[in-house]
Amino acid sequence: MTQDEIMKQARFIFTTGKMIRNRIFRNYTGHAEGNLCELSLPQIHLVNVARERGQVTIKELSELLGVSPPSASAMVERLVEKEILVREQSREDRRKVLVSVSPHAEGILQNVETAVFRSFVDLVEKIGPDTARKWCEVLEKVRSVQERELEPVSLSHPAKKVS
Repeated sequence: MTQDEIMKQARFIFTTGKMIRNRIFRNYTGHAEGNLCELSLPQIHLVNVARERGQVTIKELSELLGVSPPSASAMVERLVEKEILVREQSREDRRKVLVSVSPHAEGILQNVETAVFRSFVDLVEKIGPDTARKWCEVLEKVRSVQERELEPVSLSHPAKKVS
């Protein structure tokens, strides 16, 4: 495959990926209520990371989001003020502050997630079963490559995976 073909395919994948992200975001903002309607994409990302983890420290959030701890702390503070996130001290280590999604926001997020999922059910129905099956096969390969790229490596033996 030539470099031009690679670039053309990469551009198509990138552009289509943005369309899919926009579909998710439109459904998110269309079904969110209260303070959740006003969130920026980085704030939505932070809330989703906190939601996936259950409870997370500011330091962990900063690492997962690729931002500085002060930036993560400022974002969390704004979301706590909006009653989307809650902070509490760790029972194991009182020096640690844990962040999680508030029960009220969790209920709204479940409704939003259901609406976004329904949007994808609609998309799958529109593209048909054969195309959907092929899309799943492609995404499985993409997932596999990305998971390999995210696997931690040993510092003493960079080529070896950490067990």
